[in-house]
Amino acid sequence: MSYPGLVCATLFFAISLSPSLLPRPYLLQGLLSGFALASGYGVGIILTLIWHYAELPNLRGKAKSAVQLVTALVCIGMNVFALVYANSWQNDLRILMGLTPDASANHIKIALIAIAMAITLLFFSRLFKYAYLFVSKRLNRIIPPRISNVISVATVFAVLILLANDLVVQNILNTMDDIYSVSDAKTDYGVAMPNDPLASGSSASLIDWDTLGRTGQNFIANGPKQTDLIKFFNEEVSNPLRVYVGLRSAKTVIDRAKLALAELIRVGGFERSILIIATPTGTGWHDPSAVDPLEYLHRGDTAIVTMQYSYLPSWLTLLVDPTRSEVSANALYDAIYGYWTMLPKNSRPDLYIYGLSLGSLGAETSINLPDLIRDPIQGGVLAGPPFPSSVAPQLTRDRKQGSPQWLPVIQDSSVIRFTAQNNALNITGATWGPLRFVYIQYASDPMVFFSMDLYRREPDWLKGKRGHDVSPDLRWYPIVTFLQILFDLPMADRIPKGNAHNYSASSYIDAWIAVTEPLGWDDSDLLRLKDEFEGR
Repeated sequence: MSYPGLVCATLFFAISLSPSLLPRPYLLQGLLSGFALASGYGVGIILTLIWHYAELPNLRGKAKSAVQLVTALVCIGMNVFALVYANSWQNDLRILMGLTPDASANHIKIALIAIAMAITLLFFSRLFKYAYLFVSKRLNRIIPPRISNVISVATVFAVLILLANDLVVQNILNTMDDIYSVSDAKTDYGVAMPNDPLASGSSASLIDWDTLGRTGQNFIANGPKQTDLIKFFNEEVSNPLRVYVGLRSAKTVIDRAKLALAELIRVGGFERSILIIATPTGTGWHDPSAVDPLEYLHRGDTAIVTMQYSYLPSWLTLLVDPTRSEVSANALYDAIYGYWTMLPKNSRPDLYIYGLSLGSLGAETSINLPDLIRDPIQGGVLAGPPFPSSVAPQLTRDRKQGSPQWLPVIQDSSVIRFTAQNNALNITGATWGPLRFVYIQYASDPMVFFSMDLYRREPDWLKGKRGHDVSPDLRWYPIVTFLQILFDLPMADRIPKGNAHNYSASSYIDAWIAVTEPLGWDDSDLLRLKDEFEGR
């Protein structure tokens, strides 16, 4: 074992125990720390190779022993310190996220899991080394060593990537897709085929109930009904319309978009005042905290149309094919927008887009500049734009100087505004234009703030004023912070409402009010509506 490698490995292990954006269970912490151990060991090996390549002198005798003793003591001290404070750091994060502190430290479990993971990764790296040596040794017989070394590395890399993609990763993803598709085919307890002829999946619908999938059935069956709205307002209101097309409802994405349009026409969606083209998350799910309040705000005079594009959760869909949401959102938008533009402007509904997470990525790419110039829609609400997004990060990079990355101010704020837990949409001196888009993003959301260059560059969201839900103890460290935020991704939506990637109804209500300007609401009514949804 390389001594510099071991030194870097133990330093990386200690740093990996420091807080990131979200609290982690001990199993996830152990896996993260294992990757940190292996990464640190690799860094130590690389530094050693650079040292030897530069022909720098090596320490010997007593000097070497003294340096090793000092570095060993420093590493031991750092690890003891990190292990002592690890649970305290995690509990601070739990309290920040509204979770109950955990008294069990699990130091030994974390260390054992980390060591096992690091050994596994080291084993595979050694396999790569021996494969490289095997190829290089044979190539050296016929071509110069420097050329053969490059070819050997490239060959082994290519074979490993091919094997990993075709035999390991693809099979795992296909298995996950099969598992989630089976789950999606089930109907949740208490959910039944609707009797309302205007509901998707009813006997009068163009869409079969069984093809909606579990998330689609829940979207149709569990949304607010006219009776719910009457009870809240104590007056006569409209019955909200929802159109949902599942992956099983038609063979191709174009066919599903055409089916959605036909169903929307059938139920009279273009006769409502508000029409929403909604792009769901990876599983086809829509957050009730987002869509239900909109129907209350407009007293049921709304229609929401959406279609499913995946069975997998958003973070897995991002790994498999993040373009699925874009392709689906573009097809649905083109179908609905194309029909909408043919209607008389004075009688057609106001048209908006909406998306959460991967749905936000799809929704923001569905509209294009020629449409906005020729016949613009009215705007949209986009929550938790994930890191592969191209639109939101560009807006953030071009933000007004002095505004933080997690709450950017965009130009004169007449078209696009960002908000977080506390409503930041009422900007002094700014006036909304006819086209309005609101982005909702929380400073603690790793799905938004993870980036591929975190391993080498400190992000702007850690500089200057931080969001109130970001730990003051969070620091940027090369490579390790990249791993920490990466391992936060699976936990992003498993945090209580109002934090990370779990957006609250209150934030959505503020956004919908700013974008759609519903009539007849005063502060007391809005407070009652927020209490209604926050209490669920």
